[in-house]
This record gives sequence, structure tokens and C-alpha cells, in this order.
Amino acid sequence: MQASGFGRWLFTRAVCWKAPYFASISPRFVSLQPGCAVVSMQKRRKVKNHIGTIHAIAMANLCEIAAGVLTEVTIPVSMRWLPRGMNIQYLAKAETAVHVHASMPAPVGADAQDLVVDCDVRDAGGKTVVTAQISMYVTPKPTR
Repeated sequence: MQASGFGRWLFTRAVCWKAPYFASISPRFVSLQPGCAVVSMQKRRKVKNHIGTIHAIAMANLCEIAAGVLTEVTIPVSMRWLPRGMNIQYLAKAETAVHVHASMPAPVGADAQDLVVDCDVRDAGGKTVVTAQISMYVTPKPTR
């Protein structure tokens, strides 16, 4: 994704229009290409918990939006995907804005397979606050 700030904002709004739940965290795509994505989230009141840090589930949602869009741009157009599960580790409080670095391998062949998206959420100082592994079930699209 080589776009202007407005282009990245517009792309993020389109993703949130398609999947409205993600708008609740106000994500922002920073970069996106097959195999890797970076998505950020500001520390706003609506994503804070009772101690004033970013809520753990808001960061899980950040991982999920990054993983879904990354999978979409990484797999061939002849395939489709569905998340199967998430393993997430909350390592530290997120006291600043955060960004997730998500990466995944390309599918091998055209058969149904599980692919894992690795997510690393870091605060503004570069400290990892959350890691997640999201399992995506990738299958050939049905023929009509």
C-alpha cells in the first residue's frame, strides 16, 4: 500500500464500512502488502479500560482486522478464508497509541489449509505489549 494519508484513511473507512464492528477502535492502516501489514490505533477514551490504558480486547480487535485484511491480500483470488481461532498473550499495559505488525506466509498449493498470522502489538516506545497468533482456514472458492 503506497498511498497518501488521505488514501490510507479512505481505505480504512472502506474496510470498517464492510465490517462495521472494527470502526469501534478507529484503526488506521499504515502499510499493507502480501505477507505483511501494519495497522495503528490511537489511545482514545473509547478504547481505554478502567485503569486508563488501552483495553486488551481493543488490541485483540486490532490484531483481528490486520489479520483479516492481510489474509485477503496475501491469498490468491481463487481462495477464500475464515478465522478459526486466536491465541493471544497480554504482556504489558498499553499506555500509548499502539500499532500491530502482522505477517503470514503465502498458501502452498490450492488445497484447503490453515495459515497462521503472527501479530506483534507495540506501543509508541517500541515495546511489545501483545502478541497473537490467528489461525486462518483458507480454502478454494466454490465453483458456480
